[in-house]
Amino acid sequence: MTDTPARLLNLLSLLQTPREWPGSELAERLSVSARTIRRDIDRLRDLGYPVEATRGAVGGYRLVAGTAMPPLLLDDEEAVAIAVGLRAGAGHAVEGVDEASVRALAKLEQVLPARLRQRVSTLQNATLPLTRGDGATIAPSTLTALAGAVTGREKLRFSYRAGDGAETKRLVEPYRLVSTGRRWYLVAYDLGREDWRTFRVDRVTEPFATGARFAPRELPEGDEAAYLVRSMQRAQGEVDLDVSFAAPVETVAARLPAHLVAVATGPDACRLRARVPDSVEWLALRLALMDVPFTVHAPTPLRTYLQSLATRLAAAVG
Repeated sequence: MTDTPARLLNLLSLLQTPREWPGSELAERLSVSARTIRRDIDRLRDLGYPVEATRGAVGGYRLVAGTAMPPLLLDDEEAVAIAVGLRAGAGHAVEGVDEASVRALAKLEQVLPARLRQRVSTLQNATLPLTRGDGATIAPSTLTALAGAVTGREKLRFSYRAGDGAETKRLVEPYRLVSTGRRWYLVAYDLGREDWRTFRVDRVTEPFATGARFAPRELPEGDEAAYLVRSMQRAQGEVDLDVSFAAPVETVAARLPAHLVAVATGPDACRLRARVPDSVEWLALRLALMDVPFTVHAPTPLRTYLQSLATRLAAAVG
């Protein structure tokens, strides 16, 4: 094998399997001399791949963890598996899957050959994921289009459906994608309104990166997560939540979002007091899905809604 780039790619593919490769075996696999293997190993190290060599009668090479993540070489099956997993997580806003997964998906789908892109779509369409909460399903292509515009600092056009059903066309400078665990939001500067806005991604259609670059503006809140929280609070107001749970605080903490912290009031009891930017309908659903006994002390609208919901559910089962 005289083509050095092709030989390096084949060598890298072998080294990325979790085992140690004797130099003689690598030389035989690639039909080159042991001296050529040593030179190629040095080239890979120069490119940032942490290849470790072991001494001995035979000697061997293997990839180890380094200080930075070098490029990975994936075969067809591995690329499809990763793309399907990222699509499933991003498309259903799984808690803990943030913008990094969407950026990774955008990069991977950009270079996937057509045959593999078709396999990914087929597998995705044939899979029904089990999701939690009321987060709306989002097309992964929408997320990857938004992520690409954010990363490339390109002005973005899209159609947007507001909460009241009104349809508008928007031209924005996309700043950041933010996941709340059940929904995705786009934080962007709206050029038509001349102000910052947050957009629910499940209400975005026909996103199109215009190719026109922009210099990022300074976000008013200084942090996209803080700006999103304040924006949601302005849109729907805040709720002073006061709930006690008949369960250990560790059990309750494992079932609450990270920003909500319950305090132990006994070995098998705890209480949560917090100001949250959520609707009483969502809070009622969230509490019910925790599957632990609880008592709502405040707010009164949440208590009223839970009573109404309990009546409707009791009627549904006769």
